[in-house]
Amino acid sequence: MDVKAGFFYFFSLVLLFAAFRVITARNPVHAVLYLVLAFFQAAAIWMLLKAEFLAITLVLVYVGAVMVLFLFVVMMLDINIDSLRKGFWANFPLAAIIGVVITLEMSTLLMGGFRLTDNTKQAASLAAQASNSKALGLALYTQYLYPIQIAAVILLVAMIAAIALTLRARKDSRYISPSDQVHVKAADRLTLVKLEAVKQTPVAPPVPVVTENKP
Repeated sequence: MDVKAGFFYFFSLVLLFAAFRVITARNPVHAVLYLVLAFFQAAAIWMLLKAEFLAITLVLVYVGAVMVLFLFVVMMLDINIDSLRKGFWANFPLAAIIGVVITLEMSTLLMGGFRLTDNTKQAASLAAQASNSKALGLALYTQYLYPIQIAAVILLVAMIAAIALTLRARKDSRYISPSDQVHVKAADRLTLVKLEAVKQTPVAPPVPVVTENKP
């Protein structure tokens, strides 16, 4: 076994351990941190497979953005862990069956091997001559240019729709128009109102209560 195979088995064992701890950790913050560790191990395995673009994308997008967002949300929310774990054992048999089926499918696929067609052989030879990032960039911006532009327009429309839904006036929250905020003047922010002095009425002292002691 060479050094590359040793690193592969090491990263795989750490990845499996981190994935197992994601679903078994009682603290949600610890589960998110274990998920970050699993993503790092997957990125390391992709680096061993010479898929550096996927590895960097996994680290930058998921670890650097999505997982940090999840971590802040989990830490800021007061999550009742006991209520979330009430139905764990009730759903465990179905989850175990699905896990076993997925494991069998992956084992069958991996043991059977991958059959390389002429297109995949040609793509593998081209990838061996140049870097994966360069080959991916050439494919995206030449052969798949129009689908990328369509996807970019769809994402732009989704972004604008999310902003519009956030800025709309809702009955259950206070809404201020941004145009009114821009055109507001300093004199409109503060209004001085003259009020007459109010004198407090003196409070009468409490009357002492006298009790008689009967023999």
